[in-house]
Amino acid sequence: METENSKPAVETVKLRGGNESYPALVWRRLKRSWTGMGGLVLVVLLLLMSVFAEFVAPMDPKATDSGFAPPQVVSFHDKDGGFVFQPRVYALAETDALDPVTFQPVVGPDYDNPRLIGLFVKGDSYRLFGLIPGNRHLFGSTDGQAVHFLGTDKFGRDVLSRAIYGSRVSLIIALTVVFIVTVVGTSVGMVSGYFGGTFDAWMQRFVDLVLAFPQLPLYLALTSLIPVTAPTNVFLAFVIFVMSALGWAQMSREVRGKTLALARIDYVRAAMAVGATDRRIILQHIFPNVMSHVIVSVTLAIPSVVLLESFLGFLGFAVKPPLISWGLMLQDTSTYSVIGSYPWILTPVAFVLLTVFAFNALGDGLRDAVDPY
Repeated sequence: METENSKPAVETVKLRGGNESYPALVWRRLKRSWTGMGGLVLVVLLLLMSVFAEFVAPMDPKATDSGFAPPQVVSFHDKDGGFVFQPRVYALAETDALDPVTFQPVVGPDYDNPRLIGLFVKGDSYRLFGLIPGNRHLFGSTDGQAVHFLGTDKFGRDVLSRAIYGSRVSLIIALTVVFIVTVVGTSVGMVSGYFGGTFDAWMQRFVDLVLAFPQLPLYLALTSLIPVTAPTNVFLAFVIFVMSALGWAQMSREVRGKTLALARIDYVRAAMAVGATDRRIILQHIFPNVMSHVIVSVTLAIPSVVLLESFLGFLGFAVKPPLISWGLMLQDTSTYSVIGSYPWILTPVAFVLLTVFAFNALGDGLRDAVDPY
């Protein structure tokens, strides 16, 4: 006799309605790539750091202290060597001991006055986005005293805070330049490859002319045209314009090649046969199919612009004070004696390398996800 509990269990399988969308397929493939996901996480953290730089930075980047002060190491030990749970740093102070050669007081950690480190601590006042007043910082000294985790520069300004603020300008330049290059290059490439003929021939000769320019001398020549007394926003806009004007041609050439191949596919020819307008064919049939290539090109182009901005900033042709960028900070490393004595001023190099690695890893993962075959 069959009871209710003895009924055989029947598995029900619920199938999803419809096919999986192309963005969902790309995301599923991207999640399988640990390098791509690592790059995505780093890119998100870099963007959040640049957007909320006032909150993330432990100090005011313009505040001055002792010049070329060494980094203060975070410790979990008290002055007797015992382990403590709350991290702390010990500021440098003069001790009672004298140097046997110079007879000057020996400088060492001040174990009697530790500076406790905490999260969401009060510190220098700021205005987030220039509007919201605040004085809370993500991390720093609990008593509001100056803490230099990566030391100070020659003017006594905190290197870590300046590097965090510098990420905003460097990434703004990179993202703006890549956005302009992508819009102009994609538009010109699709239109030139679709219409072909005389228009395509003349357009490609102009692209060849732009690509033939020696870019580095031209960068230096054009940026030197702006007087030193020019407003900061004018100089920054001119630098973005120069980088964009010389960078769109390569993107255009790549998109044109993709468009030439797509224009011969059956569904595009069918759209032409039924009388679809050129605008509709370009936007509805060609543009979606070149976007996968464009997205990957964008993630790989951003590191190139970051490196270019850092190089031009090191030479003094990118950003002028009072703005802060990684390239401008690297001007302090122009002499070997400074690097040998104060190696912590090379910190912006680590930020540049991390940014380049993050976007390259994301671009590599996206390339495999977009075109796995």
